[in-house]
Amino acid sequence: MKIKSFEFAVRVVGISGELQQDKEYVLSKQLLRSGTAIGALIREAEFAQSNADFIHKLYIALKEANETLYWIDLLKETNHLTTEKAMPAAKQTEELISMLVASIKTLKLKNKN
Repeated sequence: MKIKSFEFAVRVVGISGELQQDKEYVLSKQLLRSGTAIGALIREAEFAQSNADFIHKLYIALKEANETLYWIDLLKETNHLTTEKAMPAAKQTEELISMLVASIKTLKLKNKN
């Protein structure tokens, strides 16, 4: 998850840079912020103070991933992002969401036992 989220952040930085060249600053910054926050939160969770803190940071990463998917969809629908760029980014975001959900569920089960 750490590697995938970093690779995704690299993709988001590239997309954001391209959007800014096309003079789309506001949405590109939103995408950049939420898309890079996912990996940063996963990294931050590595040094969580407790299991509850770890789960909390993963939840925030999950929220950021969901927000990122929103920005990708919006940029695609408003023709700022081509389908060729949007689809792989959306797929990667959905994979991260699935990984985060599975991790959170597993950790919550472990904490109950």
